[in-house]
Amino acid sequence: MKPNPKRILVTSALPYANGQIHIGHLVEYIQTDIWVRFQRMRGHEVYYIGADDTHGTPIMLKAESENITPKQLIDRVWHEHKRDFDDFMISFDHYGSTDTDENQSLSQTIYLRLRDAGLIEKKSVEQAYDPLKKMFLPDRFIKGDCPKCGAKEQYGDSCEKCGATYNPTDLKNPYSVISGATPIKKTSEHYFFKLSDPRCENFLREWTQVKTALQIEAKNKMREWVGDVGQSTLGDWDISRDAPYFGFEIPDAPGKYFYVWLDAPIGYFGSFKAFCANNQLAFEDWTSPNSPTEMYHFIGKDILYFHTLFWPAMLHFSNFRTPTNVFAHGFLTVDGEKMSKSRGTFITAHSFIEAGLSPEWLRYYFAAKLNASLEDLDLNLQDFVARVNSDLLGKYINIASRSAGFLVKRFDGIVEESAFNHPLILNLQSACEEIQAFYEAREFAKALRKTMELADQVNVYVDSEKPWEIAKRYALDNAPLTGELLQRVCSVTLEAFRILTIYLKPVLPQLAQDVEGFLNIPPLTFDRVHEHLLATHPIQPYRHLMSRVDQQMIDALLDANKAPTV
Repeated sequence: MKPNPKRILVTSALPYANGQIHIGHLVEYIQTDIWVRFQRMRGHEVYYIGADDTHGTPIMLKAESENITPKQLIDRVWHEHKRDFDDFMISFDHYGSTDTDENQSLSQTIYLRLRDAGLIEKKSVEQAYDPLKKMFLPDRFIKGDCPKCGAKEQYGDSCEKCGATYNPTDLKNPYSVISGATPIKKTSEHYFFKLSDPRCENFLREWTQVKTALQIEAKNKMREWVGDVGQSTLGDWDISRDAPYFGFEIPDAPGKYFYVWLDAPIGYFGSFKAFCANNQLAFEDWTSPNSPTEMYHFIGKDILYFHTLFWPAMLHFSNFRTPTNVFAHGFLTVDGEKMSKSRGTFITAHSFIEAGLSPEWLRYYFAAKLNASLEDLDLNLQDFVARVNSDLLGKYINIASRSAGFLVKRFDGIVEESAFNHPLILNLQSACEEIQAFYEAREFAKALRKTMELADQVNVYVDSEKPWEIAKRYALDNAPLTGELLQRVCSVTLEAFRILTIYLKPVLPQLAQDVEGFLNIPPLTFDRVHEHLLATHPIQPYRHLMSRVDQQMIDALLDANKAPTV
């Protein structure tokens, strides 16, 4: 345990409850989980909180299409999402939902405090309205011809062909995706969070540019919006939706509902509040403005606007603490292209497991590509097979398999403790601070690159000492000196394997647990790097720790995810 452990609250973005978890989602959850596990291994008090994002028109309409209630839909999807996260060892301390009493209460509290601070304003808004369904249409439920380039079948907010953005009422030949009817224009009173208020502008200018250590790409993007004094481009934010709508009703506005993006980030707190109530934690100690705790959000770069502008401003002006930092990541491509159902590369998390692939293979591959920037990450499937087999099997697992058998067969699994002053061991131990610094900075690729460099050094040692040849000589002459040499070489090798396992544990938690059982040692943490295997705790017989990736498994996975031809 560190002398002054930190108290850290960590979240990932909330997956929407109308679809499956896919490998693009998993980039974020794996990145977050590795960082959380690293912090726990350093002795900090860390809580990783998640939830399903469960409100909005798409949820309402999907439930209607399945002839079930929205609550039945979100309950089913919650169990599917939780199954997938468990399969990939995403170590949430609590996984909740935004459709809870805790979240409703917090959403109302934040809204009322913003209203009382003069930051809520009512405005009349002209919107597209479906006369058959008798409902206002969100942007994504209107299609038509782009008003700029004329491209057909474009959504109501932007054109995928020319990149233009526009209001849905600007579309040419518009139609409702729900009913096919031509939308009419209709006016409704909406509620806005006054993000353009000078108080919000000044706060966000300081928070994004000075107070937090946002990634440079994120900070520069925020600067485009907050600008210098008098140059902000921030607009007021529409936080209301009209009935029919699945969500929380606004307290002082019957028939009006909170827009899903208002209560979704509040869901971080709602889910954490439920966890606190069940674990004797004081919620206010973590969420008050002067809290000494830390709070980090991991998100995709596409939702930076919500998490670095709306969310901190909502918190600050409703008397809650703001995030310590927001960490954004890029998108996932597969073989250099966007995920595609026709090519089978829109891969769901569950299909990956069903195909018999190990989740730790994907955890390792993503980690080997992840850094602290917003750049996109590519899953090259041939490289995936080659790297996992080369690094994990050829370099890492190979170390244990080449030495453990001799130690168990010849010496009852007893290590030779004087071997642990060997220069190889001291060199591996000396890398601990550097590797921890890489994990802390979310430079996972650098942490794994350094670890594999150390694994190469261990394999060079094994190749030079050739324990299999020493074992042959010992079987022939049974000379004590030969036996001592064999025991020493195997002890050095397995101690090196133990240290490498510490460095890999945030990425490969199940494998590390299996190694702990095999080596007969307590759970590995970073402060145990200078300990060593003990003669009083003989190792267990070596057993198979990980299998190789087979290209046929990848082919089957792609086939399973291909959209059926019509």
